[in-house]
Amino acid sequence: MALDGSPDDTICAIATPVGEGGIGIVRISGPNATDVARQVIRFRSNQSFQATASHMLYTVDIFGPPLIDPHKDSVADESWSHSNLIDEGLAVYMKGPRSFTGEDVVEIHCHGSGIALKRVCEACVAAGARLAQPGEFTKRAFLNGRLDLSQAEAVLDTITAKSELGLKMAQRHLRGALGQQVSGLRNSLMAVLAHVEAGIDFSDEDISFVGRTELIASIEGTRMQIQQMVSTATAGRILREGGRIAIVGKPNVGKSSLLNTLLKANRAIVTDIPGTTRDLIEDSVEWQGLRLTFVDTAGLRDTSDVVEQEGIRRSRMAQEESDVVLHVVDAAEVGKTATAAFVSPGLARHDVIVMNKIDLLNSGTVVQLCETLSQDSSHTVVPISVRTGEGIAELKRLIEALFLGPSLEANDGLIITNLRHRLALERAMSCLDQALTSISSDVQPEFVAVDLREASDALGEVVGEITSDDVLNRIFSEFCIGK
Repeated sequence: MALDGSPDDTICAIATPVGEGGIGIVRISGPNATDVARQVIRFRSNQSFQATASHMLYTVDIFGPPLIDPHKDSVADESWSHSNLIDEGLAVYMKGPRSFTGEDVVEIHCHGSGIALKRVCEACVAAGARLAQPGEFTKRAFLNGRLDLSQAEAVLDTITAKSELGLKMAQRHLRGALGQQVSGLRNSLMAVLAHVEAGIDFSDEDISFVGRTELIASIEGTRMQIQQMVSTATAGRILREGGRIAIVGKPNVGKSSLLNTLLKANRAIVTDIPGTTRDLIEDSVEWQGLRLTFVDTAGLRDTSDVVEQEGIRRSRMAQEESDVVLHVVDAAEVGKTATAAFVSPGLARHDVIVMNKIDLLNSGTVVQLCETLSQDSSHTVVPISVRTGEGIAELKRLIEALFLGPSLEANDGLIITNLRHRLALERAMSCLDQALTSISSDVQPEFVAVDLREASDALGEVVGEITSDDVLNRIFSEFCIGK
C-alpha cells in the first residue's frame, strides 16, 4: 500500500458529512478500485465484478477486514463471516473514464453511522487502498482532464455556497462557462502571438503577417473583455461570501431594535439604558437569494468605560469592513446637532442614513429633516419607525437594490468570484497594457511577443493550463476529505 500520495494509488474516503444520517458513502477511486471493493463487499446475487454493469446500483453485504484473496474472481461462502459483517447496503461501480475522477470508482452506500462508515473505510485500507488527502478526488478529476482548474474550484464553491445566487454562479463555473470564456481569450492572444513571432522569424523576407493597426485593435479588444470580467470581482465576492451591513450610531437611537426587526428575531438585547450593546452582535438572513450579514455595534460616544471603549473600537472596524453602513439617527435629535455628528467617517462603499423614531414627529417635519440630512451629507436618507414598522419595507428595498443591482444578475454573463482568478486576469491586463505601450513606442517586436506570452500564461493559470504544483496543492488543500 503506497503512502506517498502517488496519483497511481487507489484511494478511499468517507464522502458524506460527519454525523448521523440515513445514508453514508465511502468512495474508492484508482486502478485497483474493484480489487479493493471485492474484498469488502459481497453481492447478494453472488455475481462477480466482471459481471457487474457500470453505473448500476446493487444490493450488497459489507464486510471487514477482508478475508479473501483479491486475485480470485469468485468468492467462496466460507470466506465471509457474519462475525465481521459491518452493514448491508448498496454499491455502484463506475468504470473509468466515465466517472468523476476519470478512474475506476466504486461507491459503497451504507447506513450513515459514523462507526459503520469508519469500519468500511478501515476495511478498504486493509484491502490495499490508502486514505485520500483533502480534495484528492477532485484533483484527480483535474489531472485526468475531466475538469479544468476553474471547474475544480467551482466544486468547492458549490459545496460551500452560502446563498441561492452564489450556488447559481458556482454551477455556471462548474459547467465550464468561465473556463470556456478564458480559453477563448487565450486562444485569441495565442493567434496574435503567432503572427507577431512569424513576423520576427521572417523579418528578412519582407513578408507582413499583421498590421500595426490590426494588432493594436486585437489586443485592445481582448483587454476590454478581460477588464469587463475583472469589474465583476466585487460583486463576485459578495455572491461567494455574502454582503456585510454594519448598523452604527449613537447610543439609544434604535440600532439593536432595527437589527431585531430586519432579522425578524430577538437577537440583540433592547433596553432604554444607553450603552447596552458593548460588543458586536451579528446574524445572517437570505434576501432574494443573497446572504446578508447584519452587524449591530456599540453606540458611538465619548466614554471613560474601558469595556465600552473596546466596543466602540470594534464598531469602527466593523464599519470599515462592511459593504453597506446604516447610520441610525434619532429623528428628534436631528436639527439640534450638526449633520456631521451623525455620520461617522468610514470606508464603506455605501452609506445610508436611517432616521428612526419618526412616529414622534409630524409628517411635514419628517420630510423637511430628510431633505436637510440628504443635502448636508450627500447620503440617501430613509425615514423609519422601528416601533410602528413604518419605512422598514422601503429600507429593505434599498438594501436589496444596493446588493442586487445589474452587476449581481447571475442569469446573464459571468462574474469573477475567486480572488486567484481576479489576480491572474489583472496580471494579464497589465501585460497587455505593456504590449500596447511597446507597440506605440515602436519597440522591437520581440518585446511585444514577451508581453503577449506572459498575458497568455496568466490566462492559462485560471483554467490550469499554466499552474505550479504549489498552487495546485494550495487550492485542493481547502477541500474536505472525500471530495
